[in-house]
Amino acid sequence: QVQLVESGGGLVQTGGSLRLSCAASGRTFSTYVMGWFRQAPGKEREFVATISWSGGRTDYADSVKGRFTISRDNAKNTMYLQMNSLKPEDTAVYYCAADHHQVPLLPQHRLISQYDNWGQGTQVTVSS
Repeated sequence: QVQLVESGGGLVQTGGSLRLSCAASGRTFSTYVMGWFRQAPGKEREFVATISWSGGRTDYADSVKGRFTISRDNAKNTMYLQMNSLKPEDTAVYYCAADHHQVPLLPQHRLISQYDNWGQGTQVTVSS
């Protein structure tokens, strides 16, 4: 199984930007659908964005659409989440996740249960 390590979190003011990275081990990264989720204090983990194995298809939660961009570089075994126009409600621990089933991007990839591997998370805090 792949190991995932997130980085790039931090403290930023409202309206600022951050880019998160998710570095994956293993030679089959390019066959996995990947996703970003987040969990705010006292709330359930929620879907943020997902990307197909090739990077050609993406899907976003309505709350981040137009502000966040998910991408991947299969040569570097790395996925990214560019976050712009950040709001205090974006404050959360952000997790990357991998689906090992080698399937196309599906609506189910909005669900936590579709993913097999998770990173440890990186904290994003947006101050008002």
